[in-house]
Amino acid sequence: MKQALVVIDAQQELIEGNDKEQAVYRKDELLETINAVIEKAKEANAPIIFVRDKDVADGEGDGFQVHQAIQIPETASYFDKYATNAFYNTGLLEYLQANDIQHVVIMGCKTEHCIDTAVRTATIHGLDVTLVADGHSTNGSDYLSPEDTVAHHNNILHGHYNVDHFSLVRSAEEALFEPTHNRYR
Repeated sequence: MKQALVVIDAQQELIEGNDKEQAVYRKDELLETINAVIEKAKEANAPIIFVRDKDVADGEGDGFQVHQAIQIPETASYFDKYATNAFYNTGLLEYLQANDIQHVVIMGCKTEHCIDTAVRTATIHGLDVTLVADGHSTNGSDYLSPEDTVAHHNNILHGHYNVDHFSLVRSAEEALFEPTHNRYR
């Protein structure tokens, strides 16, 4: 089974915050986890894809770029988006289909927006998804703390399905590039 790592909105200004928004919850741990999973993807020969949100830092400069602490492989691919959905008018789905990718490991920011949408959309488009439980974050909302937001999404997205394809939530310590989806079919 071909698979890929998709890192969503792990951008400098989004993770660190700015004068309008605070940094994401457990940012240092998030960055360490992203780097650890990138290493696992490299060992599995899985393509590594970064999706960047054009709304971050007005789509330019250092704040728009993937966070400087992330060890980006030279072979990484990039897709820029203007919507919450990483698949909307980005070419990401076409790239995955052209490369016969059947399983995506997803991580990044923000949990309740772009991560949630990517997980659900991927299953609709015929992909199995592994969401990295400790590999996504947010700065929270007026209703839920960042910690509660992450826990809530780990709960509701584990086992989320669209008929034949679904998502599982697994810790970064697990063998993420050894999918376990077929055990549940």
